[in-house]
Amino acid sequence: MDETGLSTEISGKGWLLDLYEDAADAIRLWFIMDSGERICLRQDLPACFYIYGPCKRLHECCLFLRNQPGVQRLSKEMKKDVFLPEPICVLRVDMNGPVSQKACFQNVQRSFPDLTCYNADLSVQVRHAAQYESFPMAYCSLTYQEDGSLQSLQVLNSRWDLAVLLPVLRKMELIPDQDPSKAEPSAVDVHYDGKKQRILLGDPEEVLTKLNELIDSVDPDIILTDWGDNWLIPKLLEMRDAAGIPLKLNRDPEKDVLWKKETSYFSYGQIVYRAQEAHLFGRCHIDKRNAMMWKDYGFDGALEMARVTAMPIEYASRVSPGSGISAMQMITAMQHDVLVPEQKQQSEQIKNGLDLIQFDRGGMIYQPRPGLYTDIAEIDFVSMYPAIIINGNISPEVPLPDGLEPAQKELGIVPLTLKPLYEKRVKIKQKLLHYPDKDVPLAKSYSARASALKWLLVVCFGFLGYKNARFGRIESHEAVTRGGREALLIAKEAAEDMGFEVLHMFVDALWLRKRGCVSVADFQPVLDEISRRTNMMIALDGIYNWLAFLPSRSDEDVPVPNRYFGTFRSGELKMRGIEARRRDMPPWIIETQRKALKCLSLAYDARDLPEYLRKAFGILKQALDDLNNGRVPLKELVLTMRISRELEAYRAPTPSVRAARQLLERTGKRLAPGQKVRFLYTVGKEDVHAWELPDPISPEAVDKAKYRLLFGRAAATILYPFGIDAKEVEDWACGGLQFKLI
Repeated sequence: MDETGLSTEISGKGWLLDLYEDAADAIRLWFIMDSGERICLRQDLPACFYIYGPCKRLHECCLFLRNQPGVQRLSKEMKKDVFLPEPICVLRVDMNGPVSQKACFQNVQRSFPDLTCYNADLSVQVRHAAQYESFPMAYCSLTYQEDGSLQSLQVLNSRWDLAVLLPVLRKMELIPDQDPSKAEPSAVDVHYDGKKQRILLGDPEEVLTKLNELIDSVDPDIILTDWGDNWLIPKLLEMRDAAGIPLKLNRDPEKDVLWKKETSYFSYGQIVYRAQEAHLFGRCHIDKRNAMMWKDYGFDGALEMARVTAMPIEYASRVSPGSGISAMQMITAMQHDVLVPEQKQQSEQIKNGLDLIQFDRGGMIYQPRPGLYTDIAEIDFVSMYPAIIINGNISPEVPLPDGLEPAQKELGIVPLTLKPLYEKRVKIKQKLLHYPDKDVPLAKSYSARASALKWLLVVCFGFLGYKNARFGRIESHEAVTRGGREALLIAKEAAEDMGFEVLHMFVDALWLRKRGCVSVADFQPVLDEISRRTNMMIALDGIYNWLAFLPSRSDEDVPVPNRYFGTFRSGELKMRGIEARRRDMPPWIIETQRKALKCLSLAYDARDLPEYLRKAFGILKQALDDLNNGRVPLKELVLTMRISRELEAYRAPTPSVRAARQLLERTGKRLAPGQKVRFLYTVGKEDVHAWELPDPISPEAVDKAKYRLLFGRAAATILYPFGIDAKEVEDWACGGLQFKLI
């Protein structure tokens, strides 16, 4: 307070760490200030939503709303719905803040289910981002009162900046000493500031006291855990309740841990399980084992995902990229004064058979002939489908393009959302070209960020046709694949016009060969010509020393478009569709196949392959000998498979289902659809053993014959391109006659 008794106004700059609803119908924002101080400020955030329907019902709803708490103002406005040709007259409901707005919307839903609501179920993060251009780790200029009320906020940077200015984030990692699904951990290792401290999980009072002391001393912004969502934090809360001692996980003392329930959902042809989630206030908790793409892009990628989507760091690290695209589209719509529907309203238009044949065809595939090839280049379009959406202006509210040419110039909601995302990824990839050593910290950060953006761009096409997407439309989805087929045909014609042989095409990539073309410069003219004809970026993925296209397992005369392996001139190995790329194979088989292929990749020329093939076969032979003589650790033989439905729904249980039933019967643990089960193949009546069962398994119980069969198939994959019969390899692996190499 100053001498007049008025609250003093304070100015400063800092980074936005967290943002969430305040019970007093406002929001709370946590900032990391330039000084290093962590402060919490309160900001009013008036919210509005819109209601549409027949005039009589809108009038009745208006009378109803006059008696609802938090309503500031009711008015009529003309607004744009992307699925309707003309603006519509809607009832605008201005509310005091996000809490009263949410309650009012729910009351309208219950009392007027026949009316359509817009901008009604948006998160406070989306609302704030649309109004202030804010996002997690935004650098802001602030003016606030001593009582913690935020007076003004100006974001000084952008979601689309390449150079990211970040504060020094305080991190703490909590890692149980073993996998809780296998055995009860006895301690938790706490990592912070380059130090490590072990807390024994004994007396709850002692555990909580030590942990709280560490949290107080470090005051972490980010808490990283292993198994934090489904074991560690529930265990600590159980101790808190038993000991009666507060647990200081939250920086906001008025908040408890927020739980999001586990869920199973269908995505891209499979059931996905997402475990329960523990969210904090004033700090960010990320369970690395429950973060969807953590293995792909880590913490830097999670921050980038949060940055461009404006979702909280905790949410951005866990949810699917589709949820990120949805948040971005809602922000774009609000900033362009377009209504955000509560749920998708557009159903698929009726099509005749000819329309289905012409439009509903997916990506183009040109089957390769199985065999071994040399001096081949692989080229692919840079983010083909996002580029088609942007260049063709494909969005639900605009006319569809004819091929690659847009029907109108003014961009719709979907391309407006994707354009800065696409351009940012291209610029980051260009930055990476200046780092020959990809292991330097800055290059690693750029790579992780590019990967996060890649996943958002990858799913934007599928999300356009997703049945629940707010701005989705199946006809727009089909227009993208049509553009993709057009671009690939144009690229094929351009390559053939320049004398190249097209060996294979797959959705957005082509494999080309031409006598005498063995360097990057040799392929640059065809890249330039394809880019000129399609108005899209295309890049040289690499030139292979040799490449093997593989056939179907069931019929050697049938090629498989996405099953191949080979080595680039750089020595980098590329493989698709083989055992080493499958997640349901034992680590022992994956690692053995990778070692053998790595050995083959040392052959710079196809003429050197026979020598390296003998060495690779030696690797295979040694691995098989290790299995037969019991030298392969049991954990290297564990298979991991996904359960796709409730256990009772299976009529003919697979090995994974039998293992899941073992867990249910012996431990009471039920796996939900989408969860994974780990198991070993064993001899005897049960023939499988769930890895998480508490009783140990003897190495003698392992069904080596089953693993030899799996191994034989993996070995046959490698040896097929060199003229070795797959049946002979499998017979050898299973203990049959020897076969002649080359």
